[in-house]
Amino acid sequence: MAKKVMKGESGRDLVKMSELSRLSGVPAPTIKHYIREKLLPPPALRTSPNMAYYDVGLIPRIKAIKELQRTQYLPLNVIREILAQERPEPDDATAATAIVRVLRDMAPTTSMRRSEILAAGNPDYEVDWFKENELIEPADTVDGEDVYAGNDLAFLEFIRHAREQGISEEILPHTSMGPYYKAVQELVRVELQLFRDLITPLSDGEMNDLTETAVWLSERLVVLLRRRALLPVLTLLIREDAKTNK
Repeated sequence: MAKKVMKGESGRDLVKMSELSRLSGVPAPTIKHYIREKLLPPPALRTSPNMAYYDVGLIPRIKAIKELQRTQYLPLNVIREILAQERPEPDDATAATAIVRVLRDMAPTTSMRRSEILAAGNPDYEVDWFKENELIEPADTVDGEDVYAGNDLAFLEFIRHAREQGISEEILPHTSMGPYYKAVQELVRVELQLFRDLITPLSDGEMNDLTETAVWLSERLVVLLRRRALLPVLTLLIREDAKTNK
């Protein structure tokens, strides 16, 4: 039986999600996840609330996204940025791949569905807030349910364990992770800019090895410098409070 194909305003063939999935070889829930994460555009035509048609021209992009996930283990936010560039810099793509490889080696290999995470003790409002504010990103969807893995799952477990140890929402509000993450992002921005300015031009084809080494070393460096800064910064805060209270 022939599959129903419609024509869009541009004259392009439009198909239902089931056919788009068949032609691309990617499950429909995964394609819908790509759309939610803005790697793919929304339906080109919606004939009813439950009936939508998609441009068959999306098939190469769907395959490219899945291939980058499968072979390079890149997260969707990185894939989104790579595909947004008409001519991505090869060194940046190589660095991204190497960074993901190191992070994967450092991260737990387990995964959990959202319902399992909630059952373990993470409140739904926290999980939703972390996702909305991009502190975590689903690694996949199964039966329409988010699945978390790796460092994102470790982060959720850390928050849960902190609560179990008495660090309540009043002591450590989940919203406090927002400014904390922004501060870490600025640190990482400095790290990566230094890497791109100083190391990349001298890499001479060894980007992969250099990036992996730099990521491993920077983890240790940040811990040591943070320990070094704790007491001096505390002293500075005490002095600033004393001046304010005079």
